[in-house]
Order: sequence, then structure tokens, then C-alpha cells
Amino acid sequence: MYTVDATDSQLLRALIHDPRSTFVALAARLGLSRNTVQARMTRLEESNAFVSFDRCINPVALGYPLTAFIEVHVQQKRLAQIVDELAQIPEIVQAHGMSGQTDLLVRVVCTDADDLFRIDGTILAVDGVERTATSLAMGELIPYRVTPLLERVTESTSR
Repeated sequence: MYTVDATDSQLLRALIHDPRSTFVALAARLGLSRNTVQARMTRLEESNAFVSFDRCINPVALGYPLTAFIEVHVQQKRLAQIVDELAQIPEIVQAHGMSGQTDLLVRVVCTDADDLFRIDGTILAVDGVERTATSLAMGELIPYRVTPLLERVTESTSR
């Protein structure tokens, strides 16, 4: 498994600052050669350092102003089939397998409370789903971020 070093950290932070940067622009900004930037970007891509870029699209712009988190309790032996069926529901934008009392934590976007009720019903209709508990998100207080982790990498490797 590839581990990010200080140069990779600088490169990734530059991308966070300006995601549309070309390799040439990144090289100039960081004082690296274009070939170095290209090689490192290739290595980062091959090592799965990047998650899906569609996370940057705001669902509000698509007509989904509400976000909710649904705790889903399932029959474990049917987990794979349940996940496959849940993946077919467009309003589910993310799901995590959990330890503890909840089996799955599902993030959904919806147009209004009635739409949320419909989505919850669709989830409950999946064979093997036992029950759900829904919480409406009141606001994102800390958005998804990795910059503090990248800064830590830079700090720890430059000591």
C-alpha cells in the first residue's frame, strides 16, 4: 500500500485549493517538474488515494434541499443483497456498514418531508430490512475534509 509523503501532501493540498489545476500549473506552483507531478498523480490514482469526485456536487443544486441519515437494521445473512438493492435508490448518496446497534447508516437527500417518507418506505420494502430510524440533518457543521490530515503528513515528514 502506497503511503503519502510530504511532496504528495503538498500536491494534494494544491489540488484541494484549485481542483482544476493542470499538471503544468501544479508543477510551477510547487516548484516540481511536470514529469514528477504526472508520475505522482498516476501513483496516487493507482493506489486509490482519490475518492469519487462527484461528492463535490451540492444536491441542493439538483433539487434536493434536505439531507437525512437513516439507521437501517437488517438481517445480516442478506446484507449483500440488501446493499445491492439500496444502491438502486437514487436518493441514497452514501451508506456505511456499522458496528454496534445499527447495521447500516444511510445518507439520503430528498425534496421534502413527503419525499423522505417515500424513500424510507422504499428502504423498508427491501427484503431483509427489519426497521429504520430516521434523523433529519439540520446542517453540515464540518464538511468532508482531509486538509488537516495532509498538513499533519507534511509536518511529520519534515521533522
